[in-house]
Amino acid sequence: MVKQRWDKAYGFWFNATEVEGLTNVQIPLENKSIFSGSLFQCLEENKKWRSRFLFVPDTYNINYYDNKSVRDAYDKHLPPKGTINCAGYKVLTSMEQYLDLISSSLPGVKAKVGSAPYLKFPFQFPLILWHPYARHLYFCVETEKEQQKWLAVLQDCVRHTNDGLSEEHKVQTPAFTDTVRLYRQAQGHFGTWEMMCGVPSQILSNLVMDSLLPELRELISPRLKGKLYERQRNWMLISDAVYSLVQNQCQTQYEAVVQKCEASRSSLEASIRTDMDQIITSKEHVTNKVKAVVLPKAEKLLKVSIEPYISSILDALMEPTSRGFFEVRDVFFRELVDMSKNTLNNGTKEMIHMEKISMLAFHPVKMQSCYEKVEQLSLEGLQQRFDVSSPSVFVQRAQILMRKVPSDSPDSLPPSVQIGKLQLRKFDYDSSTVRKRFFREALLQIFIPYMLKQLSPSCSSELPRFRELIFEDFSRFILVENIFEEVVLHSVMKDIMMGQCFSYSYNLKWRELVILIILKVFLGGWPSIKCLGTPTIPKLMIM
Repeated sequence: MVKQRWDKAYGFWFNATEVEGLTNVQIPLENKSIFSGSLFQCLEENKKWRSRFLFVPDTYNINYYDNKSVRDAYDKHLPPKGTINCAGYKVLTSMEQYLDLISSSLPGVKAKVGSAPYLKFPFQFPLILWHPYARHLYFCVETEKEQQKWLAVLQDCVRHTNDGLSEEHKVQTPAFTDTVRLYRQAQGHFGTWEMMCGVPSQILSNLVMDSLLPELRELISPRLKGKLYERQRNWMLISDAVYSLVQNQCQTQYEAVVQKCEASRSSLEASIRTDMDQIITSKEHVTNKVKAVVLPKAEKLLKVSIEPYISSILDALMEPTSRGFFEVRDVFFRELVDMSKNTLNNGTKEMIHMEKISMLAFHPVKMQSCYEKVEQLSLEGLQQRFDVSSPSVFVQRAQILMRKVPSDSPDSLPPSVQIGKLQLRKFDYDSSTVRKRFFREALLQIFIPYMLKQLSPSCSSELPRFRELIFEDFSRFILVENIFEEVVLHSVMKDIMMGQCFSYSYNLKWRELVILIILKVFLGGWPSIKCLGTPTIPKLMIM
């Protein structure tokens, strides 16, 4: 079923890319070291603790080495002892947190702190990587300061690896995302999904485990024998073994499907070039038919169940997100001041400091205070109504966007205008633009699944008759399911844009005044309206 959906979605998004000219530029972090250092890790095979050297490259996949042989590994270019992909993990800093999650994984098995002898930490500052399916990883450090530092580093690795699929693949990525989403909707799951993270094989494995694990737990849990910690450990090992097996199979099948779709690329290109006008006309015709059926129901649902909640959800999103972005601004400002002092006192080259500032956003420890502001985001009272499993999806997305603003701001200005005042002004403009985009995307992620869930029972039975209006040759490029979702999307966009613009402008009036005061007090003089040298940034739809 997933293979069939993928094949259809690939053709649809190939057409969308060719016809609509979708573009999305991404500037990756290349050839940079994020972090490195030493800590203790518990070895699964003998339950002994060993000092490890962890190195986080630009991929955010953690490479670890034995501390004794790390110098030889670097000198001889030897591979690491192992690599940790943090997608789907949670970072815990206490046994209470860990045992709560362990208890929820096995029904009827309640663990208590101190009841697991295989988890005796040599120091009182643990760091645990917990995964719902994969093996757990145990680390430990000697001081609370070290614990907070590594917490920031590990959370940054999780944050990055959870950050969706590569946007460079303009056909493959949206086709895959659509396939997974439509499959989950067919199973009755319309809301956000925390395990939509990692590479495609991991996402597909999470999809399989999501339905397989309850059956596996019911089958195996009664057969687990021994003491409490032994049952917990054995269950974790079984789950990890099954997850690894599922991942290998998903990787093989995914690669086969991708190769099949890529092999059909030339024929798709030929068909689109020949029949583009007819494809567009046919899609418009079907869209009008779908609108006639869906729009009246969608507008009624909007008025009753969506419009009353737009402002309250937007307020819940805005407060912690704006605090986080303004904390980023403070950190960015302090670095600019330090750069200015060092340039004047030491005579060092300005470009060296500019590179450090551009890398500031990727420093997990310095950015931790910014990320913590956003972690206060809560949708309590609204999660159940709109089928939002957890606000963590929105928290991590906001955190990713927070670090893109300072990393882009210095490099986007030419050297002649790379001074503090213009950089801050550019930062403020970029920050405002990015926040608006985030709020719009978040509202759509909350409301669209809810509307699809409410409308599907009454509309899905009528969709098959619209497929008959599509010529067989065009059926790979025009999908009725996608047209249905597009109609729902466009129906809610107007309400979201109007509500967001009003609330956003009202709540930001005082913040913009604070920015002007900061520029006046710390930089001297009121900023001019025109900012020379600042590149043009396209306006968003919500403006």
